[in-house]
Amino acid sequence: MRWQGKKGSSNVEDRRGGGGGRRRVGGKQMSIGGIILVVIVGLIFGKPPMELLQSLQGGGNGAQQEYVSSEVNDELGKFVSVTLQYTEEVWEKVFPQAFNKNYQKPVLVLFSGKTSSRCGYASAATGPFYCPGDQKVYIDLSFYQELKTRFKAPGDFAMAYVIAHEVGHHIQFLLGITGQVDSQRGKISKAAYNDLSVRLELQADFLAGVWAHHAQKSMNILEQGDIGEAINAAQAIGDDRLQMQAQGYVVPESFTHGTSEQRMRWFKKGFETGDLSLMNTFEVRDL
Repeated sequence: MRWQGKKGSSNVEDRRGGGGGRRRVGGKQMSIGGIILVVIVGLIFGKPPMELLQSLQGGGNGAQQEYVSSEVNDELGKFVSVTLQYTEEVWEKVFPQAFNKNYQKPVLVLFSGKTSSRCGYASAATGPFYCPGDQKVYIDLSFYQELKTRFKAPGDFAMAYVIAHEVGHHIQFLLGITGQVDSQRGKISKAAYNDLSVRLELQADFLAGVWAHHAQKSMNILEQGDIGEAINAAQAIGDDRLQMQAQGYVVPESFTHGTSEQRMRWFKKGFETGDLSLMNTFEVRDL
C-alpha cells in the first residue's frame, strides 16, 4: 500500500507508553513535568494530588486518565495512522452520499499488552476489536506479527483490511445495525444469534472492501498484490479454518464471523462494486 510520507490521522490514541507524551486529566492536557510538580506540592502540603490536578485542570468529575502520545513515531504506528486517515477521507465522502448523514470519525487506540475499554478489559489475545460503548477501535500492534506468523497472512494491506473491517463495525454502529443485533441477545436461540453475528461480521468485511474500492479510485493507494494480501487475511481468519486448526473439526452452528470462503467473497464483492446498496447480508438467505 502506498502510505509512506502521507498524512496520518489525528484520531489515534497511543496508550503504549514511552517518551514525549502528555497526561490528560479531565479532558485537558498537562505536561509530565507539571504533573510531577503537582504531586510534590501535594505531598508537601498534605493535599491529595488528584484533587490538586482536577482543580488546576478545572474539572472534578473524576474523568479517566489516559496516556496520550504527542505523535506516533514508530513505522507500524505511522502506517496504522495513515490507514485510519485513508478510511476517514473515504467515509467522510461516501457515507453522507449513501445515508444522508454526516460521518462521525472513530478513535483508534494503540495499546501494548492490555488496556481497558467501555466494552471491558482488552488484551493482546483479544485481537483487534471495535467497542460501540466508546466508539473506538482497539489494536495491539503485535497482531501484525501474528497475522504473518500464526495466520500466514503477511503484508501491509492485510493489516489495512483488519483496520478497515473494524471501522466497518463503527459504520454499522452509526447506522443502528449493531444495536439491532445486540437487542436480540437472550431473546433468540444461541444458534440464531450466532447467525446474526456472522451476518454482522460479513457486512463489515463488505464495508472494508467498499473502502478499498473508493480509496483506490480517489487516492490510488494500492500496489500490486495488495488485494491478494487482504483476501488471504480474510480467508485466514474464517471460523472454519480457525476451528479446524484449534480442534481438528468444525461446528458450523457455533460460527460467529463466517467461513473463510464467505469472508473472502464479501470483501471481494465490496471491493469490486463499491456499492453500499449491496450490503444486504441480513436479507440474503445464502451467505
